[in-house]
Amino acid sequence: MKNKSNITRREFIAGFSAFAASLPWISLIGTGESSAQNPSDRVRLGIIGTGSRGRVLMLHLQQIPNCEITAICDNYPPNLYEGKRITSGKAWQTGDYRRLLELDHLDGVIIATPLHLHAQMTVDALQSGKHVFCEKSMALTYEDCKKMVHVHRESGKNLQIGFQRLFDLRYIDAVERVKRGDIGPITMIRAYWHRNNDWRRPLPRPELERKINWRLYREYSGGLMTELGAHQIQVANWLLESHPLTVTGVGSINYWNDGREVFDNVSTIFSYPGDVQCIYDSVTSNRFYGLEEQIMGPKGTLELEHGKIYSENPPPAPGILQLINNIENSVFDTIPIGGASWVPETALEYEGNYLINKRHIPDSTLLEMEAFVNSIRNQSQIEGIVEQAYYASVAVLVANESMQERKIVHWSEDLNI
Repeated sequence: MKNKSNITRREFIAGFSAFAASLPWISLIGTGESSAQNPSDRVRLGIIGTGSRGRVLMLHLQQIPNCEITAICDNYPPNLYEGKRITSGKAWQTGDYRRLLELDHLDGVIIATPLHLHAQMTVDALQSGKHVFCEKSMALTYEDCKKMVHVHRESGKNLQIGFQRLFDLRYIDAVERVKRGDIGPITMIRAYWHRNNDWRRPLPRPELERKINWRLYREYSGGLMTELGAHQIQVANWLLESHPLTVTGVGSINYWNDGREVFDNVSTIFSYPGDVQCIYDSVTSNRFYGLEEQIMGPKGTLELEHGKIYSENPPPAPGILQLINNIENSVFDTIPIGGASWVPETALEYEGNYLINKRHIPDSTLLEMEAFVNSIRNQSQIEGIVEQAYYASVAVLVANESMQERKIVHWSEDLNI
């Protein structure tokens, strides 16, 4: 019998679950043994933006059989140099993305540039006949998000946005468990992403401040909501099968008073159909709690980053520990105070159970890259994935509007696609 620790990637993904196999995007994930070995099956890609995220995507693409990075583009020479180094100098290079789009041999492009550039670059790429993978979030305005979707549909070319949790097998398993009723109906979602750093990058020259630290300025960035929160609101939308109906939030700069324009802390409430709330917050001055999505129902809780499920009625502790617990409960569960009884509500001390074996979880960024490459190879747009990206991207823009104008914002009908 095969040792479970030696399970192959092919076996893991192939046997994952019927539910996962039914997701259109999962059907385009490879299993590590590519059948696309003919030269005619080669997918040739151009990379627009070879900064930190672009280079991460390039390294993943190089692991995919019969996928070739043939052109790179960045208008910041040090980034272009790093992209050149990754491709061993073999990729054609330019500082103007429009020149890259003129290359006839490219099948698709990867866009990993600052947020304010996403929309125009995506539209130009689709209209030039290229398939597009664009990093999240979609765009900086409602209008640009909608325009990207409309041009994608008109062009007939594939569009995929970088929401890699759609390809994370922990999250897919959690969606299956929710649909199966393992935690009962979702009654609340709590999500957060906390860091303790100033989000700044070192400058070779002062005049490059806004170019290098674009995330800190509203002209180029949506701040914490578009850079971090979009991932987790996409998960809330996915699990609740809806977009929020209203969003209210507050944000401020209460620590990093360094000339930035975007908030360094945000607290928001996304209200969904059925009066289900998703409470989301993010700070950049304390990392103790890190990041997590907690999905709560009357029967249990899912923690998706940890990849665990916790029952509201955990199994009893074994042996002597169970005896001690019984004695403690009989003494402390009922405490008379003025004739009434009071039972303190304390968190369950329960380690929970893993959703899937964490040792065998493939990298979700690699899986989303494989799906994009295979969608080009198969000439098949991944059903539903653009809509997932759109509603997550717009939801965090609604949150920013709420925080900036200090009011509750209702989802308007004209935001739908």
